[in-house]
Amino acid sequence: MGTRFAAGKRAIAICDRCGFQYKLSQLKETTVKMRKTGLLVCSECWEPDQPQNMQGMYPVVDPQALRKPRPDNNETQSRDIQWGWNPVGMNNPLGITGIPDTMVGAGAVGTVTVETS
Repeated sequence: MGTRFAAGKRAIAICDRCGFQYKLSQLKETTVKMRKTGLLVCSECWEPDQPQNMQGMYPVVDPQALRKPRPDNNETQSRDIQWGWNPVGMNNPLGITGIPDTMVGAGAVGTVTVETS
């Protein structure tokens, strides 16, 4: 018993996106969210299914909390943040006393050599 459709070896079809004429065997079917849309497009118009469209289809486990966490015992040293402006160092426009200034700027200037031939 044969198939219900002809082989279509020389069948001509129109791309559903660009409208150009191609052989039917050259057209590919598009998919969105892993479902076939029924559109037949040429190889230039065809795009693979976007992974961004599949968000929520697969479970993602991304735990944020720690089991039995240990707190930081040296809070004052770990929270000592230096904000440097103008261009380096502690710029204290409010004149607050007792703020340590431990920020140090370091830089160097190199030399450029020119080779003459």
